[in-house]
Amino acid sequence: MRRRRKYLDQRQSDSHERWLVSYADFITLLFAFFVVMYALSTVSEGKYRVLSDALLNAFNSKSAGAAVPPAAPAQPVPLRRIIQPGAPAPIPVDVRREQQRDQMRGIAQDILKVLGPLVRDGQVRVTQSNRGISVEINASVLFDSAQAQLRAQSGRALREVARVLASVEQGIQVEGYADDAPIRTAQFPSNWELSAARASSVVRLFIDNGVAPERLSIIGYGPNHAVADNATPEGRARNRRVTVMILAETPDKVIEIPLSAAPAQ
Repeated sequence: MRRRRKYLDQRQSDSHERWLVSYADFITLLFAFFVVMYALSTVSEGKYRVLSDALLNAFNSKSAGAAVPPAAPAQPVPLRRIIQPGAPAPIPVDVRREQQRDQMRGIAQDILKVLGPLVRDGQVRVTQSNRGISVEINASVLFDSAQAQLRAQSGRALREVARVLASVEQGIQVEGYADDAPIRTAQFPSNWELSAARASSVVRLFIDNGVAPERLSIIGYGPNHAVADNATPEGRARNRRVTVMILAETPDKVIEIPLSAAPAQ
């Protein structure tokens, strides 16, 4: 009798602890559920593919008894540029450069038309380079010897050039040059002052004829950057010149060089 009671007491204590098994299973499933929900909330396309393949391998391969090949590594999802609705598509750099070259050629043709007689006489040269359009005008067409005041007859041609330049948006750099013959006057102590004053006279005429002042700049090179030999009268006449430079746009980004990149002394 005592042995039977002991057996019944043991069975009753076992039945009271069986709920722990079901509770543990429930907690395990609940934990797995929240792990899956968390993974899905932050998953990318590649992570979702890996998770999907892992779940399929876990539940299907055991029941089917067949080997499942390992999942391929997830490929990174390419980033795409977001374009606002209605915004124009960006123009490729090569296309933009070609458009700029075509625009500069059109400006050069317009200048050649208004300076045609001077170009045929060899007094004006119009060229195109990576910097832009260069209009080189012999100083003898514009100024008297050792003077920076524009001649009356040269003003008409420059006013026609100014009308062309007033309709474009590019920056304009007016460069003055001189020969190596020394000049020492009260107004021009050297060729530096003379070349800068001549460039300034051209800029003032451009401003008076509609060219925006903020687009203009002046450089006086003096006797430097000669294009002919100063040993001959013809060469000196060639070196006395004013160049109107219509600057091309530069797409290169300006990058500041840090101090650490400077060479060691």
